[in-house]
Amino acid sequence: MTSQDTAGWAGQLHAQDRRVTRQRLAVLAAVEQSPHATAEAVLAAARSELPQLTLQSVYVVLSDLTTWGMLRRIEPPNSPARYETRIGDNHHHAVCTGCGRIEDVDCAVGHAPCLTPSSSTMTIRIADVLYQGVCTDCADAGVASLPAPLP
Repeated sequence: MTSQDTAGWAGQLHAQDRRVTRQRLAVLAAVEQSPHATAEAVLAAARSELPQLTLQSVYVVLSDLTTWGMLRRIEPPNSPARYETRIGDNHHHAVCTGCGRIEDVDCAVGHAPCLTPSSSTMTIRIADVLYQGVCTDCADAGVASLPAPLP
C-alpha cells in the first residue's frame, strides 16, 4: 500500500470520526488490491502486513467499513460475500457460473439507481443487478452455461 493510499483511507476514516487502525488500513488495502475478495482472501492478503490478524477481526472490520460506506458488500448466489472499494456509482456485476469470476458492469443508464421500478412507495437509491453467464476462459474450456429457465 502506498503512503497516498494510506493517507486517503485515513482521511476517510477521520472524516467519519473513526479511529485509524492498522487492521482497518490493511483490510482496505487488501480489498483495493483484490476487488470482489472474500473475507478469507482479505485475511490472506492482510496477513502480509499483520501476521497476527484473525478471521474474526477481518469480519468485524469488513462489517464496520461496509456500514460506514467505505466498502460495498456483494452477495453472489452460491458464494460467500465479496467486498469491493468501488462504491457510490451503483454499478452491477457479472458472475461466471463456471469459475465464479466476478466483473464490474457499469450502470446501463449512467446514473443511480440505473433502474426505475414500475411502482413503489419508496425512494429507490440502489438497484442491484446480477448478470450470470460463462466467461471466455470457461467457454473456451467447454464449461457449460446455466440450464435454460423453465417455460
